[in-house]
Amino acid sequence: MKKLLLEKIKESVQAILPLTIVITIVLLFFKVDATTIFTFLAGVIMLMVGLVIFSIGSESSIMGLAKEIGAFIVKKKNLVFFLIVALLLGFLITIAEPSVLVLGKQFESTVPLYTMVLTIALGSALFALISLLRVLFKIPIKYLIIVLYAILFTIGCFTHFDFIPVSFDAGGFSTGPMAVPFLLALGFGIVSTQEDSTSEDSFGILGITSMGPIFAVMLLGAFYKNPTFTVDAEGTVKVMAIIIDNLKNVAFAIVPFVIFFIVFQITAFKYPAARVKAILLGFLLTYVGLVLFLSGASLGFMKTGPYLGEKVASLNGKGYLILFGALFAMVIVVAEPSVIVLVNQVQEVTDGIISKKILLPTIVIGVTAMIALAMTRIVFSINILYVVIPVYVIVIILALLVPKMFTGIAIDSGAAVSGALASTFLVPFAIGASNYLYADAGLPNQSSLILQNAFGVMAFLVMAPQLTIQILGLIYKYKTKEHKIEKVEDEFIEL
Repeated sequence: MKKLLLEKIKESVQAILPLTIVITIVLLFFKVDATTIFTFLAGVIMLMVGLVIFSIGSESSIMGLAKEIGAFIVKKKNLVFFLIVALLLGFLITIAEPSVLVLGKQFESTVPLYTMVLTIALGSALFALISLLRVLFKIPIKYLIIVLYAILFTIGCFTHFDFIPVSFDAGGFSTGPMAVPFLLALGFGIVSTQEDSTSEDSFGILGITSMGPIFAVMLLGAFYKNPTFTVDAEGTVKVMAIIIDNLKNVAFAIVPFVIFFIVFQITAFKYPAARVKAILLGFLLTYVGLVLFLSGASLGFMKTGPYLGEKVASLNGKGYLILFGALFAMVIVVAEPSVIVLVNQVQEVTDGIISKKILLPTIVIGVTAMIALAMTRIVFSINILYVVIPVYVIVIILALLVPKMFTGIAIDSGAAVSGALASTFLVPFAIGASNYLYADAGLPNQSSLILQNAFGVMAFLVMAPQLTIQILGLIYKYKTKEHKIEKVEDEFIEL
């Protein structure tokens, strides 16, 4: 236990320290008052402690339980039972993501809060089911994503344009520290029961599930017109209010899973008392860790993001926003708990063929470049579809060329990078920058411009690994082919 604790502390510090140093230096550069800096640092400490506790708790409860549920629902060999459980799990895991509630609150003036939240959850549930059926019936992932993206962009033709960036962001908001470990483990559990399946078949579940909220919000956009959003602009940070709010939100997320486990324990698992206590303790640690993590993110980043966005946008030179946005993205992606879980899982499942030393830099390079592009879009108010459509055409072409393992990992990575830190810092940072750039534009559609350009950042995050990891797969395919040719030539010479 002591060794595990030290390992998690080391991972937490290595992940969050670079981000902390960068933001602190920027705050000092802008001569921010000491109270704001100390508030930010207090949030960082909560973030680190929460990440350690959450990582230990989720490994002993959520991830282990998800693998066994996945194996159990396949062994039952009852398709109706499989469909019901898959839908229920997809719904619960999305409701469990606090970021979904944050997004819903921002659009409460247009769409009722729980209409937005439940719509996103239903979208995730349906696509979680599709992704699990793909694994069960061994449907090639490349053909599935071609069909889904074709339908997605067709629906987009009938959606109010202001909803398009929000729709893509909804996919990112729905995959955070709860969904990533659970869905990855669930897929691995299903694959482990099938004799003719390999562990790489489990990849892709997370990415396909995250497409559900995009579809769902686009459909909402066909019914709701002229959307508006609200941002909490309160200057005083009420620490206890943030913590109490997260205590309620995370309890709302965790309790259904505890009930779900109890039902399965009584009807199916029948674990010994010691194992039950260990799992319940894991749920408790997950709860405490997630409360601290999200409170730290709100305290340290959600309040700092808009402020820095406005300050950077006010600098003399549009290139500064692009530069700072890319810098923040680079250090944020290595701190995301979802990314940490994913790269460890990929390394384990592929037996080290794709190690974290290769995968993490590939993700970082992609995210840095795409967020620079996202900030460029904000500066020049570029239509998001001018970027999204060409990128996804390239993603689909690559999917037809690379080994299926890389396509699955790529779309899962896209879902993982858009986690809690990105949603609580990068999106507010973009909103702050857009608010400054368009506030004095003297245009009648200022609010619409902010909505169209500030949102969509998560879409760029999601696209980044889908490009870079599949390019990595193309290189891997070429190198493997080259190695086989050299081996044949060597054998011929020896003969």
